[in-house]
Amino acid sequence: MHKFQSLRGMVDLLPAQIRLWQMVESKARKHFRRAIIDEIRTPILESTELFARGIGEGTDVVGKEMYTFVDRGDRSCTLRPEGTASVVRAIIENGLINQGPQRLWYSGPMFRYERPQAGRQRQFHQIGVEFFGLDSVNADADLISIAWDLLNDLGLKGLTLELNTLGSLDDRNKFRALFVKWLEDRFELLDQDSKERVHKNPLRILDTKNPRTKELLMDAPSLNNTLCNESRQRFESLQEILNNLEIPFKLNFGLVRGLDYYCHTAFEITSDDLGAQATVCGGGRYDGLVKQLGGPDVSSIGWAIGVERLILLLEKSNSNSISPYIYLVNKGNKASLVALSIARKLRLANFSIDIDFSGSAFSKQFKRASRSGAKWAIILGDDEVDEGRINVKKMRSDKDLEMDDLLFSLYDLEGLISFFENSSIEN
Repeated sequence: MHKFQSLRGMVDLLPAQIRLWQMVESKARKHFRRAIIDEIRTPILESTELFARGIGEGTDVVGKEMYTFVDRGDRSCTLRPEGTASVVRAIIENGLINQGPQRLWYSGPMFRYERPQAGRQRQFHQIGVEFFGLDSVNADADLISIAWDLLNDLGLKGLTLELNTLGSLDDRNKFRALFVKWLEDRFELLDQDSKERVHKNPLRILDTKNPRTKELLMDAPSLNNTLCNESRQRFESLQEILNNLEIPFKLNFGLVRGLDYYCHTAFEITSDDLGAQATVCGGGRYDGLVKQLGGPDVSSIGWAIGVERLILLLEKSNSNSISPYIYLVNKGNKASLVALSIARKLRLANFSIDIDFSGSAFSKQFKRASRSGAKWAIILGDDEVDEGRINVKKMRSDKDLEMDDLLFSLYDLEGLISFFENSSIEN
């Protein structure tokens, strides 16, 4: 019989991994809720033209990496390779863009046909935030701080915020003319990809990964030198705000976005634990995109986090252990029934609780309880049920269960819940 396997770059997420994904999603929702950012959900399948215009026909994503096909209605359709273009299409089509500033977030699968590697698959997932109608530099800082605080709340280490400005459209046009002339004078020294970009998308050359071209670019003109006073002051204000928020950053004048609707703030949050694919979160201001996709001229800025790369970091930093707060050890027919009732009531009281269904000896269950990482253990046998009492023991991460225990009445579960609520605050 034929054995089916997943397509290359399409990866199953198994239960042990899903727990970690759910933790990331839960913390993200908490941060977005506190910042009054509303969720939006868009289709996975969109018109190909949306991404050709929204990402850029001269980009590798559109030219080489999209999953595109003609449907039965003879329409060219594409599985979304990123989230921003779909969100912009949705707010224009549904009139949200005419209802004042919008602060939105999205999550879900994206698709790109590229070589799979650690943290990068052909079906991958993003969590992203988009602000529309907010042109203040304070909005830029707010957006960056939300990403920074979320990643730190997840327990990530070795993070660096890299910051640049792309200036205004006039600034970019001035720089582009200087840069193209400089590139043309050194055309034969460029790698093949850079040669193809000189007249189509020259700013992308600044982001090259080719070592020889990177060395050559060390003597190239700098976009920073063509900024007008207004653009320079805006960038200096952003740095002052981030310093005031105590968010560390470093300037990276090679950090660019190649399309003309990008302007001013560009940033990435990188990790020194990811090797060459160091970016965890990337974002920037794209004031011209809404108009380019058929909407009004609206200021916009956003970022996206690659969830697979984020999960890799969490696994490396050992931040992926998701443990129950309470482990319920039980043995005996009467005890197992009562244990189910206790577990249900504790879960309804918002405690995470794991219950041992093995029926094995207490000593074996105690060892599993220790390995689970639980803070507390409840021990219940038929004798305890007959006597109307519950044994509760404090757990230690480096030892088995402590020998001293606390006794609670089987008929006073409210008192037991109250005890755990107070213990949860203390811990």
